[in-house]
Amino acid sequence: MRIILVGISCVGKSTIGELLAKKLRYKFFDFDFEVEERMGEHISSIKNRFFNEYGYREEVKHILRDILLEHKDDIVIAMPPSGLFHSYYAIIKKHPDVMTIALKDKAKNIVERLTFYDDETKPIYNVVNENNKHLYYEDLKKDIEYFGRTFKKAKIQFHLNGMNANDSVEALIQLIEQFIKKHNLTQSTNND
Repeated sequence: MRIILVGISCVGKSTIGELLAKKLRYKFFDFDFEVEERMGEHISSIKNRFFNEYGYREEVKHILRDILLEHKDDIVIAMPPSGLFHSYYAIIKKHPDVMTIALKDKAKNIVERLTFYDDETKPIYNVVNENNKHLYYEDLKKDIEYFGRTFKKAKIQFHLNGMNANDSVEALIQLIEQFIKKHNLTQSTNND
C-alpha cells in the first residue's frame, strides 16, 4: 500500500509518517527532504527562484511523480501543506491505489509542538514563548481554514485530538484497517 499524509505545518506529518512507516515496515519519504536531495539545494533556495508558491510546486511536482513510479507498494510519504493542491493532486489522481490521509488537530494543540527550521533544515529553538504564542495560534487557525478545503479530498480524515505521536500511529493504523475492510481493499503485510 502507498500512503500519502497531508496536513498543515507542524501537525505531525513527518513524525507520524516515519513512525507509521516503521510500524508497517514501509519505506518513509519526507517530500521536502526528497526535494532537497534530488535537486541538490535547500528548499528556500529553490523557492527564491519563483514569484510564488505555485511556481515552486510546478518545479518540484515531478519528484512526487518519480517517487510513485519508483515505488509501487509499501511507502509512506509526508507531503507539505499544499500536498493536495492541483500540482500534486493531478499526479496523485493518476494512482487511485494511493491512500491519502489528512492529519488534523486543533490550533491550540499544534502551537504546543511548533518547531522551526533554518534554511539548512536545522532546528531553531525558543521561537515560541508565552508572549508570542497567540500570534502563532492565529496563523495556525488561518492555515487550518485555508488548507482545510483541499484536505477534504483525502480518502481518510484523521483527527489527532492532541494525542502524542505513538498513540496517533496506533489509532491511525486502526483507521486504515477499517477503511481497507470497508472498501474491500488489500493491504501489503510487511508487518509480520
